[in-house]
Amino acid sequence: MEKIKKYQKILLKLLEDYAQIKSPFMPEVENLVISDLKNHHYQLVRMGWYKDNHVHYSVFHFSIIDQQIWIQENRTDAKIEEELIDLGVVPKDIVSGMRHPKMKMFLQKASA
Repeated sequence: MEKIKKYQKILLKLLEDYAQIKSPFMPEVENLVISDLKNHHYQLVRMGWYKDNHVHYSVFHFSIIDQQIWIQENRTDAKIEEELIDLGVVPKDIVSGMRHPKMKMFLQKASA
């Protein structure tokens, strides 16, 4: 449970920092940090209006599953794994949820 609390704090800090970065192209669009502490989901969502278009999408989505951080979405070019490691996450506790399950099994066998 202590590791989960640590990872929650790290994810919330990371998302809050990214939420401070406004898009120069869409200044009216808000960055919202959304967290579900009970089910361990953490997101940065962009929402608002750009010209005549409604904007609503997830920039980042992380989950904590089995005491590991799963990267479910990363719509940036940020090397988010490296940032998580710099913030104190153990590298083996970072999982890409964006890879197909068959690929994950292949990668696990290759690293064994």
